Amino acid sequence: MRVLLMGYGSRGDVEPLAGLGAALRSLGAEVRVCAPPDAEFAELLARAGVSHVPFGPSVRALVTRPNPSPEDAFKLAPELVAAHFDTVAPAAEGCDALVASGLMPAGARSVTEKLGIRYVFACPHPFGMPSSHFRPVGRPGRPAPPDADLRTLWKVDGEKVNALYGEALNTHRAAIGLPPVENVREHVLTDRAWLAADPVLGPWQDLTDLDLVQTGAWVLPDERPLPDDLSAFLAAGEPPVYVGFGSMALRGAPDAAKVAVEAVRAQGRRALVAHGWAELAAADDGADCFVIGEVNHQALFRRVAAVVHHGGAGTTTTAALAGAPQVVVPQIVDQPHWAARVAELGIGAAHDGPTPTVDSLSTALAAALAPGTRTRAAEVARTMRTDGATVAARLLLDGA
Repeated sequence: MRVLLMGYGSRGDVEPLAGLGAALRSLGAEVRVCAPPDAEFAELLARAGVSHVPFGPSVRALVTRPNPSPEDAFKLAPELVAAHFDTVAPAAEGCDALVASGLMPAGARSVTEKLGIRYVFACPHPFGMPSSHFRPVGRPGRPAPPDADLRTLWKVDGEKVNALYGEALNTHRAAIGLPPVENVREHVLTDRAWLAADPVLGPWQDLTDLDLVQTGAWVLPDERPLPDDLSAFLAAGEPPVYVGFGSMALRGAPDAAKVAVEAVRAQGRRALVAHGWAELAAADDGADCFVIGEVNHQALFRRVAAVVHHGGAGTTTTAALAGAPQVVVPQIVDQPHWAARVAELGIGAAHDGPTPTVDSLSTALAAALAPGTRTRAAEVARTMRTDGATVAARLLLDGA
């Protein structure tokens, strides 16, 4: 069986595809992945042993560009729609199925319709799906009235999706002989989407009006050793607190590294700061602070006192699987929901808002570093499943 996986987004969107791709390969499938052209994604997919087809513009360049504006989304959307027909369609030829994820993959289902192959939409969280329990995530365009009921908010959200993608999608569909789509979001999501999230960490029942297939998180096993200098730092004292915000640019918190290190020191701990896309650096030359690049988080998080992060689905899952207490400083989209879930489970603390101060972060850290939190985090870790990618791979291969 030949399978095409595709997703446009940051590492949190690409790494689950790498995990699924590796699981599919282990079951004998041929796999290729359409993902952004960034070098770090190419390296990640190579580690998973799957073929990388560059798709769309560099995500890192988009995220870190100066002076972004809401209008940028209206420029990017038609470009990505076109890339589905120009790049994804040729990559899907000869495949038996296509799994789409990431930023609204408008166009992927059209490709499968034209080729007559199976289409599956998958997401690592349910928070972008119509719901009667929470507000839609933010999108560019005119915001819905704050006093509107949730069904009205989701209707307005659907209209925004149509405004972003509808014209470009239907133009390309017409060019290949397909009828127009009236509701882009419903067309993309289908009524049987897959949820690539752990059932304990990310339950979905009653969170969306759709009937989801929950497979568990798609985790790519990482056997890479930690760098020698990092291992030496870890061995030189008590477990440090990890601070990293992944692909977040942190424009609203330019002093995030300095604030975080001071908050960690206020708790009597050493700090481990990850560069990330915000290019965080050491606040000073203190021996109690160490700065790292991209490393094996699965191994690292088992050796830290706590993980301070942005609340992406991938980082939240990795920290939870490691039994590491968390402090989530949510920035955008699904991250506030993951922060709330971490607090609800008792495996960490949710920071109030995206811009921490020394006092606010130190307070959250004190809760995460409490002995009871670590005990609870270890308990939850033992209940989480690690076979989500294999479950999804078997569903795909069995045609379920």
